[in-house]
Amino acid sequence: MISKYRQIYENFRELIENGSLRPGDSMPPEREISESFGASRDTVRKAMQLLENAGVISKTRGRASVVKKRDFFDFPISRINSFKEMAQQLQWKDVVTHVEDLSIIEVDEGSELALRLDCEPGEEVYRVKRVREIEGESVIFDTDYFKRSAVPKLTREICAGSVYDHLEKELGIKIGIAQKIVTVEEAGREDKLYLDLDGCGVVAVVTSITALEDGGIFQYTESRHRIDKFRFTVTAHR
Repeated sequence: MISKYRQIYENFRELIENGSLRPGDSMPPEREISESFGASRDTVRKAMQLLENAGVISKTRGRASVVKKRDFFDFPISRINSFKEMAQQLQWKDVVTHVEDLSIIEVDEGSELALRLDCEPGEEVYRVKRVREIEGESVIFDTDYFKRSAVPKLTREICAGSVYDHLEKELGIKIGIAQKIVTVEEAGREDKLYLDLDGCGVVAVVTSITALEDGGIFQYTESRHRIDKFRFTVTAHR
């Protein structure tokens, strides 16, 4: 059975998606929502937090929450999510992944890749290049490197879906932690080749190094985004 806070979240998400609640509209008071759904105030607040995390409402202390204007795709970077998981959670529409390259390369001694992945010279890694299309536009270009010692076999089918699903659900591998850095760079040759830049001369780049539960690094990623399409969000706690 779906939890009460999830019922509240899905109800208001549907009202926002179908236009019953429009950008700039105020959300009902927590007390009113609590009475309508027979839920505690804490449950209502949990649902509102979920809506805020999804980027569809804006909460301000002492004021009513407001439906946000959706100029950007919100891109949360505080969790380790596959692109597939993120697209489902944030309900992005018309999402397609194009696998542009799947190859096995050997890591050169002293190279940046060797340092990032903590590799031995000559160690084999998978290189995966993928273009992420949302609503008919190519807006993300990902290059991933996976150690073959951790990820023994990848196919184009797996890469077009979710490598994390393959690791966790089929191989039983548990992913641990990731370090992420966000920068802005001039658009390079591959950005211009693979992305619909629409005149943008720069891209937002998220680089991440990801480790398994035992602490061993297995993945290095460089994810390049059309800068006018994304807003990177982090949920911070004190």
